[in-house]
Amino acid sequence: MSKKILVTGACGYKGNVLVPKLLSAGYTVVAFDIMWFGNDLLNHPNLTVVQGDIRQIDSIPLEGVEAIIHLASIANDPAGDLDPKLTWEISALATMQLADKASRLGVERFIYASSGSVYGLKDEEHVTEDCSLVPLSEYNKTKMVAERVLLSYGGEMIVQIVRPATVCGLSPRMRLDVSVNMLTMQALTRGEITVFGGDQTRPNIHIDEITDLYLYLLERPDLVGVYNAGFENLSIRQIAEMACKKAAAKITIVPSNDPRSYRVNSDKLLATGFKPKKTVENAIDEICLAYRKGHLKDQERFHTVKWMQKTGSKQIAV
Repeated sequence: MSKKILVTGACGYKGNVLVPKLLSAGYTVVAFDIMWFGNDLLNHPNLTVVQGDIRQIDSIPLEGVEAIIHLASIANDPAGDLDPKLTWEISALATMQLADKASRLGVERFIYASSGSVYGLKDEEHVTEDCSLVPLSEYNKTKMVAERVLLSYGGEMIVQIVRPATVCGLSPRMRLDVSVNMLTMQALTRGEITVFGGDQTRPNIHIDEITDLYLYLLERPDLVGVYNAGFENLSIRQIAEMACKKAAAKITIVPSNDPRSYRVNSDKLLATGFKPKKTVENAIDEICLAYRKGHLKDQERFHTVKWMQKTGSKQIAV
């Protein structure tokens, strides 16, 4: 009998890529999501899709679940700042309740999608897992709190925490509000990218790499604790230049008062044997190809903050 995995936020950007991979690997999957952005998951005999609110702990089906991959959260700083109370309820309190219930029910494994942005602004060239956490936004703060709660359950279940860089690449529930995807789409649709500043550094990871990493951790129960996951620290200008080259667009640089630079060092993860295969350039190529073939369009639901503002929703899982 295959292992039963609960994926929260399964209809989001990463979930739509992760769930099919889990099914292909032979797992039975329960996909739990509020479905505010819709449901793009395809039917499969080993997939059960449940629409629900992560804050309603009793609505989360945990019977027979051996591992949880917890993706549900209010995604990124601007979205988290729209409604701080909602952000804390979903990204911190709901995670605490889920961890408590999972522990009491004997769930063996809890994989948590944190964020590389929990470190805040750092001057260090190599931001490793033992650097101090100085979160700046509601989003970062809730991730840090959730991490610390989960680590306290380390004696009762296997806890694996991933601090991903900014994810890029294609997904059925696309996001066009993250740097690589956004700049590439601008280049394709406008023929020009406006870059604010450009010297700010962002760590990046291809969506295939981060979803492969969750499967990798499922097979490696010995890898407990916290792992950074980001393999390319690039400036916004570098990303824009790459996108413009692929999309035959031009760049306009304008001044910016945004000093935020994030870097992550993933040597700890690489030392376990995990080998990344795809790059930011691959993500840009794939987005360009999908757009030119008509498979990718700039939809409103692909912009998290705009979608939340338009709908006025008080319930969201990403």
